[in-house]
Amino acid sequence: MKTSYRNLIEQTFDFPQEGFNVIDNELYFHDIPLTQIIKQYGTPLRIAYLPKIGQQIQKARKLFNVAMAKVDYKGNYTYCYCTKSSHFSFVLEEVLKHDVHLETSSAFDIYIIRELYEQGELKQDKYIVCNGFKTEHYKENIVELVNDGFKNVIPVLDNKEELDFYKEHLTNKSCKLGIRIASEEEPSFEFYTSRLGIRYKDIKDFYINQIKPDKRFELKMLHFFINKGIKDSIYYWSELNKCLGVYVELKKICPTLDTLNIGGGLPFKSSLNFEFDYEYIIEEIILQIKQYCEQHEVEEPNIFTEFGSFTVAESGAHIFSVLEQKQQNDTELWNMIDGSFITSLPDTWGISQRFILLAINHWDKEYQRVNLGGLTCDSLDYYNSEAHVNTVFLPKHTKEDPLYLGLFHTGAYQESLSGYGGIKHCLIPSPKFVLIDKDDNGEFYTRLFAKEQSYKSMLKVLGY
Repeated sequence: MKTSYRNLIEQTFDFPQEGFNVIDNELYFHDIPLTQIIKQYGTPLRIAYLPKIGQQIQKARKLFNVAMAKVDYKGNYTYCYCTKSSHFSFVLEEVLKHDVHLETSSAFDIYIIRELYEQGELKQDKYIVCNGFKTEHYKENIVELVNDGFKNVIPVLDNKEELDFYKEHLTNKSCKLGIRIASEEEPSFEFYTSRLGIRYKDIKDFYINQIKPDKRFELKMLHFFINKGIKDSIYYWSELNKCLGVYVELKKICPTLDTLNIGGGLPFKSSLNFEFDYEYIIEEIILQIKQYCEQHEVEEPNIFTEFGSFTVAESGAHIFSVLEQKQQNDTELWNMIDGSFITSLPDTWGISQRFILLAINHWDKEYQRVNLGGLTCDSLDYYNSEAHVNTVFLPKHTKEDPLYLGLFHTGAYQESLSGYGGIKHCLIPSPKFVLIDKDDNGEFYTRLFAKEQSYKSMLKVLGY
């Protein structure tokens, strides 16, 4: 009977697959020998494989352009990166290499925009789509960008009062505007309508009475976003249809309106058995938009997207060592790792997000069912299921022969949600952070972005 860990994975999934392979019973991530990285840097360890970011951008761009070509779609496609998914400089620099535009969500985002501009990474003609509920500070920074010559800043109005600030503080420079629709939430959600955006029924009158009379403003964009993201469901198609109804109604009285922003929410691969028909979904979105516009005799809009997790998630991984194994009762076996799920991967705790979990070595060993325990004293600091099954299997090991494991496609949101570089639960430090890239010859190389967080930095934050 075949009972090795490798047999288990190969019999359960179509494996090897893109991004993952095994050579000499050790896991390779994008053809990178992870045990070699571990020998050089140790664990716990956070890695970012930068080339994957560009690959994701090109993948989505190709899918949209092909879909548009198939139906002779007249509008253009623009890819924006949602900065809140990961604000790190190496991410933004990598994104901008691929002619991508940016979407912001807070006042401090604008300082990143300025820093990128001063470094020569960002030109003033890039689209800067400013989303979210705007504080005074955020609105002030947006106005300063427009006044300083960033000609494609598009503040997306989240409420009607937001426009009053721009009217008062903008100079004679013209300003493009967007309006966010307050979409209805899924039936299972606690609320009926999103807290963000302006109600469907208020948008037309708001444009006629507040935007149209002021010649400084040009309504260019209608913004549509669903909290659960893009997926093939009656709910998604119904909300898209409502959005198109608003677009068509506005377009007939607003010639400057020429763009529909369908937001983010394109899923990333969170399991080895992940299935999502990107080609079908994107082709269907484009087709429905075109057909609706043709039916109502208006020109189809340019399409903007704001992909965040899709852009960066699959570039990231967290690597841990198993420190010790504990048998707590007849059935529960615990592998204690040298890190914390709560502090390193808070989505596993907050929203029960599953990532791709794989052993890095010992693929020839017999496997066993285990629970994974983190270092904090919180009872919720554990990981005991995968997306495809309500359990975790890993190779057997001994203390003399360490087991390394990785959680993959963790590159979105985890650092910002866990408060990277700040105070962590039980003062568990942020792990070392290593960047992996390829040179002109296609050879990978690494560099240390950040050392493991020191006790001195924590004590300083705490006032000691």
